[in-house]
Amino acid sequence: MSNPTDVDTLLAKEDIRTLSRQYMRGLDRLDPGLLRSVFFDDARVDYGFYRGPVPQFVEFAMRALRDHHANHHFIGQMSVDVEGDVAFGEIYFQAFHRIVEAGEEKDLFIAGRYIDRYERRNGIWKIAFRAEVNDWARTDPAADGFFRTAPDALRGARGADDLSSRRDELRRR
Repeated sequence: MSNPTDVDTLLAKEDIRTLSRQYMRGLDRLDPGLLRSVFFDDARVDYGFYRGPVPQFVEFAMRALRDHHANHHFIGQMSVDVEGDVAFGEIYFQAFHRIVEAGEEKDLFIAGRYIDRYERRNGIWKIAFRAEVNDWARTDPAADGFFRTAPDALRGARGADDLSSRRDELRRR
């Protein structure tokens, strides 16, 4: 178990938190390069419905999410235990997916945990193994009443279309 006052441990945990944030952003913005960047080249994942190497997982994830109208991945509490150049994590998540089933828009919610092994190689922390454990899921009819009452509300988008990707525009605002 790591000493939470150790500066190296605190820096390691912050690097690992950054990996988790980048992973979620890569999914939501459909950014395969960003998603791929949080894993070592030889990393593996086990999501039950996909088990294998990361490059094929990234392709799988991009194909799976591409047809969704929107995605919003959210991370919650994180438990990270650093043991030298190896760390183990349990990261809670909730994922919203706007999907279409039988021609009808639906809201799919999935919640669970990422069970991870991280490694520090050449001073860089990345994910060496990730498992997704799903704790619950539900599908509801699409619920967008807010957007009907606030049609001018800014809405999220994928990739370069999202306001967070338009830095030059943000500089002028």
